[in-house]
Order: sequence, then structure tokens, then C-alpha cells
Amino acid sequence: MVFSTYLQSFSKTPQKLKKRMLATWTPDQELNKVRLRSGADMKRKLTWYDLVALGVGGMLGVGVFVTTGPVARKTSGPSVFISYIIAAISALLSSLCYTEFSVDVPVAGGAFSYLRVTFGEFVGYFAGANILMEYVLSNAAVSRSFTEYLSCAFGRNDPNSWRVHVHGLMDGYNMLDFSAVALIIVLTICLCHSTKESSMLNLVMTMFHVVFFGFIIIAGFCNGRVENLVKPGGIAPYGVRGILDGAAIVYFSYIGYDTVSTMAEEIRNPSKTLPVGIVGSVLIVSALYCLMALSLCLLVPYNMIPEGASFSAVFQQMGWKWASNVVGAGACLGIVASLLVAMLGQARYLCVIGRARLVPSWFAQVHPTTGTPLNATIVLGICQASIALFTELDIVIEMISIGTLLVFYLVSNALIFRRYVILSKNPPLHTLFFLFLLSCTSFAFSLAWKLKLQWWNLLLIATLTISMTVIFQYLVPLVVRRPDSWLVPFMPWPATISIFLNVFLMTTLKMVAYKRFGIWAGFITIFYVIYGVHSTYRAEEIMEMVVVDNNVNTQQTAKVEIQVL
Repeated sequence: MVFSTYLQSFSKTPQKLKKRMLATWTPDQELNKVRLRSGADMKRKLTWYDLVALGVGGMLGVGVFVTTGPVARKTSGPSVFISYIIAAISALLSSLCYTEFSVDVPVAGGAFSYLRVTFGEFVGYFAGANILMEYVLSNAAVSRSFTEYLSCAFGRNDPNSWRVHVHGLMDGYNMLDFSAVALIIVLTICLCHSTKESSMLNLVMTMFHVVFFGFIIIAGFCNGRVENLVKPGGIAPYGVRGILDGAAIVYFSYIGYDTVSTMAEEIRNPSKTLPVGIVGSVLIVSALYCLMALSLCLLVPYNMIPEGASFSAVFQQMGWKWASNVVGAGACLGIVASLLVAMLGQARYLCVIGRARLVPSWFAQVHPTTGTPLNATIVLGICQASIALFTELDIVIEMISIGTLLVFYLVSNALIFRRYVILSKNPPLHTLFFLFLLSCTSFAFSLAWKLKLQWWNLLLIATLTISMTVIFQYLVPLVVRRPDSWLVPFMPWPATISIFLNVFLMTTLKMVAYKRFGIWAGFITIFYVIYGVHSTYRAEEIMEMVVVDNNVNTQQTAKVEIQVL
């Protein structure tokens, strides 16, 4: 009986797709009607310094330790700190786009909610599914790297010394990591208990981590030499191309600020607190990363920087063997903080996707006592613990970057569309055409750069992109109807540059990342066709029936009152 009912419903899939794929919600509906589906509300306990600490903790992981040395030696040279500055500008522009949306739509769904109110249900679902994929895989990868740095902190040089080798399992899946599983279980329990207490734990760990970064920076500036920045080969031995290629690599050290936007339902004053939390955390991390990279290049010439465990190896060259253990301990602390923030954000994403009924509504439930999305937190913790137990870092790392960059790209497009079409009431065709051309020219520039074509090709494409943006800004009027809201200044330039840079960074990824991404995209699309569209269609039918019943009851009540009078 149930199966036949589903088959009958499935036969209407084309009509449901036509109605639901481009269906949008207003910010008011996201804030009120959809949020009520979780039952209890999340508790508003977080302040601006909690958000700054969450943003800093989410970004200050192990990325700077892993990427700085190899990029300085093989890609950028001593100018690696300039690469970090360029990557910081890209991250800041993307964060500005997130900030405007988070103030306008202060719900826990982050990019999922922003894209759903702009481009419709399917684009929001597609972005949300990719964000969840990125969170689960990156958290599993980061938790396994925790074991490596923890063994380093205790003086073990073999990264697998604390793992269990199991014969008979496939290579890449045969080194069981119980330390990573234990870390995920402990953090999951903390997150289930309370968001505020988890935030305080992150604040303490982040403060110690910043002090640890300060130790490395001071050691570099006090013991380094300026000559190491210019010898041998000058400050930019690989030229401008090397600086930009280096920026594409180190950019991934900035991923994590988007988690702050998922805290919107747990902040006391979202319109003022969110801009400080998102933009402030990006600026602080940018300064720390640039100073870290500069201090490393001051200590030794770039061609003598070891590619693996660069900071530890450099301290050993200086005779500071004890500092290698300190680096391992500090990296462990950073891993725990970044993992805590990422796990905090991933549960909010799944909770809001459950509210939309794109996954079972059980995931949307908020515990009435703790005020946390308990079900989503536990299930996602189990998933990433299972992956972390078996899977090597290299197998999952390729999938992480492409999903994140795609979401940043979509959010920047959505901001332009929202400002120029939805808020300014302009016809959508001009804006959509501009976004299409912008993506095409961005891809053309990136391809020309990758193929190392002559400089005049790059100059021609860049000039075309700038001219096109100027024409769009002149022909399509931008109307600011809400002077009391936080808005990205100088539109459309920040979002345009963000789109350009995200496309450029996506073209730097390996082909294997696109193949695995294609498989994942096909899977989530099939899930949407089989389950998601039917569930949301049914949820909207029920909501419409409730609205009709309420209207009927209101009319009947009014008639009774009139008769009484």
C-alpha cells in the first residue's frame, strides 16, 4: 500500500520539479514559518567576541603549517606573505557577501538559506549538500591529522605510530585511527550539551592558539635576517605568476569563516554582531598568516625551507629542538578548535535543510532543554568518525576545496542578483546575462593563465571583464531601499571580484577533484528527485491546507461575532 502510494506520487515528479525547483522563500518566511518546524528555538547566548573567536578558531587550523613551507620553496619564494595577502583579499570579499546575507536572513542555514531565497530550492539544496560534504570530509581529514601532530608533540616522528594497521584491508583504508574517533566523540558530546559552553571552550583554545602563533612570529622576527628575504634570487624569484599561483594554494587556509553565519539564530543582536564576527575574524587571521609566513622566510632562505613540517624543521636547524614539540602541541590545539567550530556549523546546516523537508524532518528537531540540533549533531558525528577511522587524508582532501569554492561562487552571484533584481526591482534578464558573461570571462582568463598564454591575452580578457562590469553598473540602476541594513559597499565590484577569484581558484584544482565532485553531484541530484522534491511538495501542501483552515476559522469567528452584535 505504501509502495503503491509512493509510485503514484513518483509519477508526478515532472510537475513537482517544475513547481519546486525554482520556488523561493522570503526572508520573513525563513525567519518565522520555516524556523517553527524545529519545535524549540535555539538559545540566543552568543555575543560579538564569541563570533570572532569562532571565526578565528575555525580558520586557524593546520593549513598554514602544511602549505607555507612548500609554497615558499617551490611556488612563491619569500613573497609567500604577499600570496597570503592576495588570498586574504579574496576571502574578505567573499566574507562581505556572506555578511550582507547573514544580516538580511539571520537563520542557521547559511549559504543554503541565502541561495534558496534568491535562486530557488534546488540551487540552495545543491549548495547545502556540497557544504555538508565539505564539512564531513574535512572534519574527518583534520581529525586524522590531529593524531599525527599529537604524536609529534610527544616526540614521535612516525605519523602512523599511534594508528593500528589491519592486514587484509585495502591500502588507504587499513590504518585505523582511534585517536581521531575519540576526539570526534568528545567534541560531539560537548556540542550536544550547549552551544555557549562549546563557544567558551573554543574561546579559551583560540586564545592559547593565538599566543602560540605569536611565539612563532616573535621568534622569527627576533632571530631572522632581512637578507634572507632577498637572497638568493630576490623577494619574488618566481615572478608575479608564482605569487598568484601561491595565493591559489594558500587560500584554502582561510576556509572556515562561513561557519560564523550559521550561528545567526544563537546571537543576541545579529544585525550588529554578525558583521563584526565575520569580517573581524577574517582580518585577524589574515594578519596572523602574513606574519607567520614572513617570519618563516626571515629565519632561513626560501630554498632551504623544508617542504614537510616546515616550522618544526626550521626550529631544529636553529638548535631549538624543544620548539618542534611546541609546534606539534600548538597545532593539536588549533585542530581541536577548528574541528569544534566546523562541527558546530555542520549541524546547523543539516538542521535547516531538515526544516525545508529536503531531508527527513527528524534532523530539524532542536532539543528543548539544550537548545541544540541534537539529532543532526549526533548523526554527522557518527558519519565523520566512521570516515576518520578508516580513510587516509589524501583520499578525501581533493573533494573538499571544489565544493567550498563553488558555494562561495554561488553566494557572490546571488548577492548581485538579489541587490539588482529582487531589491531594486529590475528585470532579471540583464543581470543574469551579466553574470553569465562574467563567469565566461573569468573562466577564459583562468584558462589562459593555466595554459601560460602571452600576457596580451590576459590583459585583453581582464579589460573586457572590467568594461563589462562598468557597462552593467551604468545601465542597470541599483536602488538602496533599506538604509538601516548592513550593505556591501561599492557594488557590484566586490561581488564581481569575488566571482572572478573563485573561478580562478577552481581552475587550479586537479582533474580528480572534478571527477569525484561529478559523482557526488549526480548522487545528490538523484536523491533530490527521489525524495527531496516529493517531501517539500507535500510539506507545502500541508502548509497551504493549514493556512486555508485558519482563514476559514477566522471567517467563521467573525460571522459569530457579527451575529452576537
